Amino acid sequence: MTTESGRVSESPSAIAGPDAVPGATAGTPKDNQYSRRPGGDARNRTDPDSHRTGTPKHDLDILIVGAGLSGIGAAHHIQSAFPNRTYAILEARDAIGGTWDLFRYPGVRSDSDMHTLGYRFRPWTQAKAIADGPSILQYVRDTATDAGIDRHIRFGHRVTAASWSTEDTRWTVEAVHNGSPVRLTARFLYGCTGYYDYDNGHAPEFPGVEQFEGTVVHPQHWPADLDHTGKKVVVIGSGATAVTLVPAMAEQAGHVTMLQRSPTYIIAIPGEDAIANTLRRVLGPRRAYAITRWKNVALATLIYQLSRRRPRAVKSFIRKATASQLPPGYDLDTHFKPRYQPWDQRLCLVPDGDLFRSIRHGKSSVVTDTIDHFTRTGVRLASGAELDADIVVTATGLRLLAFGGIQVTVDDQPVKLPETMAYKGMMLSDIPNFVFTIGYTNASWTLKADLVSEYFVRILRHLDAHGYDEFVPTNNDPTVTDQPLMDFQAGYVLRAIHDFPRAGSRAPWRLGMSYANDVVNLRYGRVDDGVMRFSRRPAVVSSPAVP
Repeated sequence: MTTESGRVSESPSAIAGPDAVPGATAGTPKDNQYSRRPGGDARNRTDPDSHRTGTPKHDLDILIVGAGLSGIGAAHHIQSAFPNRTYAILEARDAIGGTWDLFRYPGVRSDSDMHTLGYRFRPWTQAKAIADGPSILQYVRDTATDAGIDRHIRFGHRVTAASWSTEDTRWTVEAVHNGSPVRLTARFLYGCTGYYDYDNGHAPEFPGVEQFEGTVVHPQHWPADLDHTGKKVVVIGSGATAVTLVPAMAEQAGHVTMLQRSPTYIIAIPGEDAIANTLRRVLGPRRAYAITRWKNVALATLIYQLSRRRPRAVKSFIRKATASQLPPGYDLDTHFKPRYQPWDQRLCLVPDGDLFRSIRHGKSSVVTDTIDHFTRTGVRLASGAELDADIVVTATGLRLLAFGGIQVTVDDQPVKLPETMAYKGMMLSDIPNFVFTIGYTNASWTLKADLVSEYFVRILRHLDAHGYDEFVPTNNDPTVTDQPLMDFQAGYVLRAIHDFPRAGSRAPWRLGMSYANDVVNLRYGRVDDGVMRFSRRPAVVSSPAVP
């Protein structure tokens, strides 16, 4: 999911991928400790100091924005390394979990294995490697409550602005809580907002939709009371969200049609990792988890590298695997032959081939066409065919939003994000004491999130060891040229990448997508690398007394 901010946490790469849009013109979580409920003020249990004073601190060492997968992980790293530092997490929603608390559509799950989507410090011990949303949500919440992180969260705080003062070496963060402004200050600001806009999904305008007499719903805003039992359902899209929804809804619906403009690469994988489950019985959860994590990293890296270097071979393999899952004579060329190369966009995983099984059993079908217009009873296609529908699900993807839409200024000067450059994919040029998390596009989000937190801890230790107050990456190399932050061809990226910071043509400004390389550079590489500038706060000199 995470991010998934002042709006909501990161969207891990596990929720929604590049959903194709045809014809477009444009377990139940626990209550109590995990979410704020009427009659209880979350603020009075968010900071340990508040138990003594009755009022939460407003000047902190570290301020984290977002209580999703990244934010909870960041807090764990920080308090483990620095138990005496003060910190708080500002979360716009009223519950922990970010992406995994927000998305409630049928079948919501990861499309990354939990041995890499899980935290490095907390083994995933369930048998299923591809986990459902409620299980992931419980994992994040258990992590928070077991470590006491939940006491540091200030729910219902939507961050709107952050201003850095060099004179004070402080961030001043503006938020809105219950309609009233709140101001906090901190030495360091840690953005765990992800890059999705969780208030607004990508919703193309389809001609004639207003005359449709059925129900139109976006997965991002799923009604709790929507009953699709026995209904005819059309799911528009072909990305991760669509391929998750179709088999899940088909279990109770009369029939589900996945309407796609163009196909996506879809791979069936086992829902359980037999090797991981065997290792857990033999070696115990912690050692088994570490081994499985690296096993899965290596396998994912191999598939990605083969896809980039030998795309024809990978396409052939995927085609044969897909054909083996579908009825004989199925029209693969029309419905399962993408126009792009593998890993130009994210591969979609289907656990235990649930989508293909649904197609084989006649519970669902795939139509590849574009929408001409909606009718009273369904969708008219460009080919002239019409799909009858009681419910239309617009699984048309998400929208990107940099840093949760927070307005950033440095010494009263507004920061234009596209004019900044990302340092090691986790800091911004000329913006002091600021760190953010953006995960991999070709691997699990949390792999990078953990490394970012580890590197931030190393930075703080370096500051302490040398008496520094400030760190800021500065690009003084004129030969470094800028390039898009994410070199990824998914529609949701291409629609908004111009609003994001840029990457550079060489390290440490180049945003790599190799976990192994990042382990070497972020866990063991030099902190004082000649690009990162460290400084002390100027001493305040008192004026001499006037006789």
